[in-house]
Amino acid sequence: MESAREIRGAGPPPDLELLVHGVGGTTPQEMLGDPRTVRVTGDETAGVHRRTDDADAETRPREDRESPVREAYVWSNLTSGNSSRALWLLLLPFMVANLVHWMRPAADRSERTVRGYGLLVRLVALSLTVTLIAGVCEVALDLVAWQCGGADACADAKSWLGFMAPGNHGWWSRPGRRLALAAVLPTALTGLLWYLSNRTWSAYESQAPLEHSVDESAPEAGNRPGLCLPGFWYGRRIVARLRAAHTAAGFLTIAAALTTAAATQDRRPGGSGLLDAAGWALLALLTAVAVAVVFVVCHRGRSESKVDNTLDRITITALPGTALGVLVLSSLYAGWSRPGWVSHGKLPGNQTFCVIAIGQGLLILAIAGCALALYRAAPAGRTPLYGLAGPAVATLACGLGAVLAGGVAQRIADWLDGGATPGMGGRPEVAPPVLLSWLATAIPVLLLALLVLVLVFTVRVWRVRKGLLPTIMDGYPGERPDGVRTRRIAGTIARAGVTDSAPWIVGPIALCTLLAGGLAVTGAWATGEVPGRAADGTPGPVDAAAQTCQAIGSWMMGLAFLMMVTWARRAYRSPSARRTIGILWDVGTFWPRAAHPFAPPCYAERAVPDLTWRMQTWTGTYGGRLVISGHSQGSVLAAAAVWQLDPRTRGQVALLTYGSPLERLYGRWFPAYFGPAPLLSLHGEVRCWRNLWRYTDPIGGPIRLPDGPGPQVDRGALKDPLAYGRTPEHPLPAPILGHSEYQADPLFDRERAGLLARLPEQSCSSPENAGQTTTPVRSAPADPPDRAG
Repeated sequence: MESAREIRGAGPPPDLELLVHGVGGTTPQEMLGDPRTVRVTGDETAGVHRRTDDADAETRPREDRESPVREAYVWSNLTSGNSSRALWLLLLPFMVANLVHWMRPAADRSERTVRGYGLLVRLVALSLTVTLIAGVCEVALDLVAWQCGGADACADAKSWLGFMAPGNHGWWSRPGRRLALAAVLPTALTGLLWYLSNRTWSAYESQAPLEHSVDESAPEAGNRPGLCLPGFWYGRRIVARLRAAHTAAGFLTIAAALTTAAATQDRRPGGSGLLDAAGWALLALLTAVAVAVVFVVCHRGRSESKVDNTLDRITITALPGTALGVLVLSSLYAGWSRPGWVSHGKLPGNQTFCVIAIGQGLLILAIAGCALALYRAAPAGRTPLYGLAGPAVATLACGLGAVLAGGVAQRIADWLDGGATPGMGGRPEVAPPVLLSWLATAIPVLLLALLVLVLVFTVRVWRVRKGLLPTIMDGYPGERPDGVRTRRIAGTIARAGVTDSAPWIVGPIALCTLLAGGLAVTGAWATGEVPGRAADGTPGPVDAAAQTCQAIGSWMMGLAFLMMVTWARRAYRSPSARRTIGILWDVGTFWPRAAHPFAPPCYAERAVPDLTWRMQTWTGTYGGRLVISGHSQGSVLAAAAVWQLDPRTRGQVALLTYGSPLERLYGRWFPAYFGPAPLLSLHGEVRCWRNLWRYTDPIGGPIRLPDGPGPQVDRGALKDPLAYGRTPEHPLPAPILGHSEYQADPLFDRERAGLLARLPEQSCSSPENAGQTTTPVRSAPADPPDRAG
């Protein structure tokens, strides 16, 4: 069979541009500018496409091209392709908690503090799972089975609960049996979360990365960026361990609710001594398994220096299996016949949410302590909130979890109590925990604080826009001024700058959330009453205001949950809405699931190996020069893929980024992985790198690396719009492009050609090497002398 060299002749191999799109996705036809495309490798989920005319470009003589052969890597289906993925919106708190793990400040010699930071984040993530399952238990066990099912008036009003009514004296009328039956709902949810986590791992994250050895004894091993480690994008072991632990925690939460309710009855005068002893034994067993769960979560159990295929099979099978066994025993224990046991008031153990909230607050404060220590050890000027961005986002994750759990409970309680505000009237026997009422009271205050921040930043944008107005015409000499056009350009630039001020929105809201949570816990724990309820039953002005806030907040909590469900349902049916949600996941699910296994899957664990394999095998087979060209989020994937290449292949690859959030978002919010030191390392390892950006772009920005010899990474800001008024080249008004259409700028082709020109010209691979796909034909110097910016 003829080799590629024999078909093409002895001429140089073709150049290749590998395009990687950004957030929101696109089609290969749009990326390549041709309606006729063909997929050359990959599948329906993610693949590499070419123009039909370029499908066999390597087997034809090299033509006099003005541009290289172009390939488009389309990965949008990893985040917004399947309609069922719209339901991932309900996992938003888990996704936010997983981000916190990667937001730690950079540190060179603080390994113990780094490990402590990760451990605390994993414990916060575990508490969110407990919060979710506890919220479902509150609805199913407390509100429905215990409170409504235990009252004849409420049960009779709901025909589907009639078989539980005590007045029927049926088999399911006993409180313990009602609780055991209701436990099926949270148990099924826990099982569903386990199934989805396992299935999404197999479908999206199980791709093997390109393996290469790492010398742990090398002097520079300790300063190696984490993204270059071969096992960074393969979290099979840690995801399996965390999945087992979180599944077990869900089962134990349900078991604790059942056991506590039954044990409280058995400890009362006249209770059965045998059942009381069984309850204590069951609580001891439950505690022992819970300690094992915490131990597994605390022990990270993952190596990134190699592709870790090890599975702790005893842990991932025995731990959830044991917890499920404890749940079965708890159901049998609770369902045992206890004459005289009636349900009244709230389910015993209704202080659970207070305990969870206190634990989350202490963990967040501990995370803040670790983050401050790491930041002070290696401060970076653009790290947001002085290194406290991680704790701030962790606070928001816990707040989101509380709103979801509380929103469900508030709406179900409102439905069951006849339409009155839960806990404030209607049927007094149907009311959610007091803490949820206090949290509902705080929500209007938080929204008011958010509104104040929005007004402050609106005024700031107006002032920046006003200051920019005299400078706009400097970029368009000789043009006739147009007030409307000038104001539009200045306003676009001013609004684009709000991205850099995001920390001063996140920080205050997180602080207000933490304070509101602390006040709610204090009020619920100290008084045990719904806020605004006067002792004598006649509310005064303060009580009336509190009741009003509680009523508004209650509705808002329920509305927030309903809006998320409605949005998820709409996205399930509408591809356009699904793409909108996909943009959220493009940013939030870039990182591996290192903290929460029930978060939406990490698409980069598929995309980065795809890109790495493609670059390594193409350069190894044909020996040509390659420029990987990434826009927006695609530039982050491109940089991560280049980091995974071996030094020989990097010598044949150039990196072109545009509209890139590498420094502006990732470098600031994830400084340990994209901060100044890692980006400077990437600059030194890749032969040439160029970054294009605009002042009007709200997402992309400069890389901001220090100046050095040779061309720099950042080019000066591109002009946007390309023309101020009508010109012979632009007879119609030129649009303000902002974050889009960088390739429409004439400078784009010139910068790409310059990158290819700085790559070494490679000779064609020999016939005996044409089929090899693991190493490039020629090795680049370990320290290229012509390392362009």
